[in-house]
Amino acid sequence: MNSSEIELELVCQGITNERSRGIFYGDNPLDHTTPTVLAQLSLSSLLSALTQYILTPLGESAFISMLLVGFFLGPSIWGDKHSFLSKVYSAKSINVSSTFAFFGCILYLFLLGIKMDLGMVKRAGRKAVVIGFFTFIFPITLNLIVAEILTTNMEMDQYLHDRVPYIAVFQSVTTFHVIVCLVTDLKLINSELGQLAISSSMISGTCSWSLAIFFLFIDRDETHDLIALILITAILLVMIIFFLLRPIMIWMTRKTSEGKQIKETYVTSIFIMLLGCAFLSEVFGHHVLFGAVTLGMAVPHGPPLGSALVNKIESFVSSILLPSYFVFSVAGVNIFSIHLKTITVVSIFGVSSFIGKVLGSMLPALYFKIPPSEAFSLGLVMSCQGISDVLLIQHGRFLSLLDTQIYSIMVINMLFLSGTFTPIIKLLYDPSKRYESCNKRTIQHTSLHMELRILACIYHQDSTPCIIRLLELTNPTAKTPMCCYAVHLLQLTGSLVPHLVHHEPGKSAKFHAKDSSHIINAFRLYEQECNGNVVVNLFTSISPFSTIHEEVCRLAAEKSTSLVIIPFHKQWRPHGIKNIVEARSVNRHILDMAPCSVGILVDRGTLSASKNNNLYEIGVLFAHGRDDREALAYGLRMAKHSKAALTVIHLIDLARTSQDYHEMELDSDIITEYKIESAGKRRHSYRQESVNDCVELIRLITSVENSFDLILVGRSYRSRSPLFEALTEWSEFPELGFIGDILTQSDSQCRVSVLVVQQQISGV
Repeated sequence: MNSSEIELELVCQGITNERSRGIFYGDNPLDHTTPTVLAQLSLSSLLSALTQYILTPLGESAFISMLLVGFFLGPSIWGDKHSFLSKVYSAKSINVSSTFAFFGCILYLFLLGIKMDLGMVKRAGRKAVVIGFFTFIFPITLNLIVAEILTTNMEMDQYLHDRVPYIAVFQSVTTFHVIVCLVTDLKLINSELGQLAISSSMISGTCSWSLAIFFLFIDRDETHDLIALILITAILLVMIIFFLLRPIMIWMTRKTSEGKQIKETYVTSIFIMLLGCAFLSEVFGHHVLFGAVTLGMAVPHGPPLGSALVNKIESFVSSILLPSYFVFSVAGVNIFSIHLKTITVVSIFGVSSFIGKVLGSMLPALYFKIPPSEAFSLGLVMSCQGISDVLLIQHGRFLSLLDTQIYSIMVINMLFLSGTFTPIIKLLYDPSKRYESCNKRTIQHTSLHMELRILACIYHQDSTPCIIRLLELTNPTAKTPMCCYAVHLLQLTGSLVPHLVHHEPGKSAKFHAKDSSHIINAFRLYEQECNGNVVVNLFTSISPFSTIHEEVCRLAAEKSTSLVIIPFHKQWRPHGIKNIVEARSVNRHILDMAPCSVGILVDRGTLSASKNNNLYEIGVLFAHGRDDREALAYGLRMAKHSKAALTVIHLIDLARTSQDYHEMELDSDIITEYKIESAGKRRHSYRQESVNDCVELIRLITSVENSFDLILVGRSYRSRSPLFEALTEWSEFPELGFIGDILTQSDSQCRVSVLVVQQQISGV
């Protein structure tokens, strides 16, 4: 791509046909507009996807990948005369292609506006406000001091001397969009660090962008009357959007029934509003993105309208149009035109801005007792730059506040600093360590006279009856009370920031969903029926499913729960099997990171069915190990319930060669405890079954699998017995362990509900 040609004024240009007849007619497709634009979009999106695939394991964000592709396709790598790239990115195609790419940027910023939650500024706690303010004030103060020192003591040409204040301000900006996208790419959005960074960036971003906009106006050559007119039109455009267009969009939301899709006419109307607002921004002399972002912020968040707009265009914009925009943004970067003096000045501001942001984040974070390593990680997050910073310096270049040389150095600094910081952040901060516990948070180690705390996760309201019945069988009484934390897990759509909503009794939550209402009502009714023996706390977690497990683990750690119950991703219903694909990954992450024991509930409807005066037949398949002991400990609690009949089948593994006598003693102790507990009670039973190989084990399981309403098994994934190792080759669902997998496989004849238990990994 020829950057010098891009800056030339085209006086005369030959007419270019839109379409090519094809290579078989002797046409060169790259001599025609449509094939050229398609080639540019294909090349930029393909290379961006490949680069992201390579760099993701290193912790790099999508922004870095797209910047690298822009450099790769630009003159800094190939020079101005590379034959292939000069054909694909020819001077005559630039106007059409760059307009197309910039339209993609408009859509992207519109989507970011939709996802923004301005309420976070109000909800930001004291910690976030202080960190955000200091992250704004430190870098700008330090940069202005450095600017004064440089302009006084360093020899530089007049142009660079006059541009130093702009460089100082532009380098010190922090942007909310950038921080949210970064913590999302690093999968830290549900972590304490990510939440604090997001809240703080709302404060620092608001302050720093206000200062940047002020700088863009204050030193322009226009008269004060003209500047005042531009500001008045900006206020007028905001009023049109929020007082005319937003009520229309709220009306559209109200006209859409809950659970129904938004009408296509409504979506089309909003896109017309977007084009109109962008057009008015240009007419009034503002940046075209001003109207797009403002309209996005005015769109009602979440379903049905906000999430529908995001779902319709986000993938296309992020994967196809945005990479092309970065190619044209970096096309103006040419390292061969950079002078050493300019590099020195701009780089000094880049380093001082970095130091200011890190100190501005770290010092108040340390004051609030945040560990030093986390405080430093927070500083690195707050100092990263992204697409909004590129847009800002591009606009500065458009207004002749920066030249190509300064612009090039600032983009290179972004690439170097942000590209270096993100892997360091991933290396330094591991959110899972926050959930590790030195205490034994298990059912086995929770005394019967202590409050048992259980966190129940729900993906869909259909799981609610089974989970409530399981909690009922846990046998909460006045002497053995229970506290249940029920959390409805929802995929985040139409917003950037995850939410954890606490549904307190007597208070109306800001978030309201039909499914959540049914779940809340069911658990409230269960709490009332328990007459004070159970305390229920209800939550709704709205997060990306890629990181929602962190919210679950954090809640389990904060509430000191002994067990997390999660529904299996396959749910059997009368009309067929419902498969929640994303839930499987969530369950696996919870198994790996939970600070307590975990139970995966396979609901086949047998547990939620009403029994009236009949007993619930509960079976425990006990082999050996801590997971099986945890399953039996849960069974012991259920055995005290007046409507529960417990049968323990002790599997004697004759194929086991190595013996861990300490483990054997622990197994024997809990078996003895059960025998004592069940002595003289006819509804409880115990028997031993010897198995020589996996064939005998499968035969035994299939003979008893439909004899119960609920089967409890340990995950026992740590077992090294030849008996279980042979089963790994047939495993369909490894997260269920060996026996749980047999009971749940597609060809299994088992028709009863199963609870697969894993005892706490950390701290035991």
